[in-house]
Amino acid sequence: MSNLEKWSKVGDGLVAGVETEQEVPMRRRISPGFALLGLGLLAWSGPTALGGGQAPSAESPALPGSRSSGVPEPIPSPPSILGQEIRSIDLNSALRLAGVENPELNLARQRVVEAAAIRKFAAAQILPTLNYGTNYDSHTGVLQQSNGNILSLNRSAVYVGSGANAIAAGTVNIPGVFLGGNIAEGVYLYLGTKQLLIQREFATLAARNQVFLRVATGYNELVRAEAIRAVSLQARDEAREVARLTAVYASTGQGRSADADRAASELARREGEVLSAEGMILTASAELCRELNLDPSVRLHPTDAYAVPLPIVPDPQPLPELIALGLLRRPELAERRAAIREAFLALEGSKVLPFSPTVLVGFSAGGFGGGSNLVRPVFGSMSGRTDTDIIAYWTLRNMGVGNIAMIKGYKARAGAAKFQEVAMLNQVRAEVATAYARTHARFAQIGTTEAAVVASQRGFREDYDLTIQQTGRKVLPIELLNNFRLLNTARREYLDAITDYNRAQFELYVALGQPPADALARPVPAEGLAPSGLPGTKPVITPPGIDPSPNPLPSRRSAPAAGPAAR
Repeated sequence: MSNLEKWSKVGDGLVAGVETEQEVPMRRRISPGFALLGLGLLAWSGPTALGGGQAPSAESPALPGSRSSGVPEPIPSPPSILGQEIRSIDLNSALRLAGVENPELNLARQRVVEAAAIRKFAAAQILPTLNYGTNYDSHTGVLQQSNGNILSLNRSAVYVGSGANAIAAGTVNIPGVFLGGNIAEGVYLYLGTKQLLIQREFATLAARNQVFLRVATGYNELVRAEAIRAVSLQARDEAREVARLTAVYASTGQGRSADADRAASELARREGEVLSAEGMILTASAELCRELNLDPSVRLHPTDAYAVPLPIVPDPQPLPELIALGLLRRPELAERRAAIREAFLALEGSKVLPFSPTVLVGFSAGGFGGGSNLVRPVFGSMSGRTDTDIIAYWTLRNMGVGNIAMIKGYKARAGAAKFQEVAMLNQVRAEVATAYARTHARFAQIGTTEAAVVASQRGFREDYDLTIQQTGRKVLPIELLNNFRLLNTARREYLDAITDYNRAQFELYVALGQPPADALARPVPAEGLAPSGLPGTKPVITPPGIDPSPNPLPSRRSAPAAGPAAR
């Protein structure tokens, strides 16, 4: 399965709203409440969530008053800033569109084409250059002969054929067929351009990974913004209900006007949160449009119906093994290794340069004629001629000082390339470890925030029922505010834990170099299995077919997975 297909499977899993365990195995089994609460993040829609059934209206006989008894109407909701024109998109489509339209990725691909052309040009240096043309030369006046005699001479010459600039007794100065250059420079230049092409290819893969990461996280932020708006709309409706109840109690003298004002202020804050969430949607849509090279005036809308945890890298995966996988798969490291090879090739070329000859080979053939006032005719006698010239010489640049300086420069360049590789190696290890830690921390937060949502919702529902039923312990509507705020905070934290977990999973997958599914395949964790050979661990329960022998770096096929004791 290709990397793009794996990312597409991730998008399909999001669109379906369920975990695709065959393609992206779950790091741990998610509680059934996750999907339900994830649905609730987008589907809670008004006071029906307060009591588990139809909420009482203002005219309900259980209430001490009604809207018609002088109760001030709640502040009307401001109009939405979201436009009606939207363009639905899923993660699969976004990734495919980025692979075609993203300008940064297309720029990286053009650099590969450029490097391929440079390599082809370097390889073509073994082929001769062809020249063809003509020249005419005329001289009038005196000339000095080699013995010092001054001679009055009027002469002329013409040449037509391969090459040009044939004058008097000299050779054709511009050969018709010419091959020349330093042998070592030509060979090492070609080898260096091959490494340059490899660098550009891996740089394109790295750019693709980063573009896909930005697209995936951008889509994740768009889902977060839409879910925040849904949560904010739910909180606004609940705040409106609390404000209405508080105003009813204040109008009948059972509550204070100050309490009604506090509830109205809370409602105004929730209205502002809805507008803020809509602004987040527009911002996230514009950022995603930039990555996809789309018009940001049309708002993108995710097709996902749920905000649920999306595991990509299965667990348990030991961190050392993930780091090793990242060091093998990351294109940035492969690019650095190609740069080191290019630098050492340039260094070797500079060392053999003084011993490598510069060879010039020329061949010309054409028609040549002319004459002078000393030899009749003055102009004529056209006939054929051929010229062959072979020259070879060795060069010590600047009496050898230039060669020594060149060698030192290329040696420093090779050393710098090695240090750049070390820096990139440290960066890859840090990125894998950081993303690994974030996935575990965010996953743990999902469980705690889920429990907080359940507890705060239960407490809010209980106080709300006591408020509207007026039986047993008396609860004033203003007392709902505390549980309401806790519930709203728990919802937001739960949503943030899910979306932050998904973002960390995307980051971990890219930090590993987008490995194929088979590189991440591991045995399913066995219940009660703990790592052996560690002090203080419980006895190991070894399931059939698993080797319990200690292994500091387990193999992918038969490694025992860490159980609850290790967690």
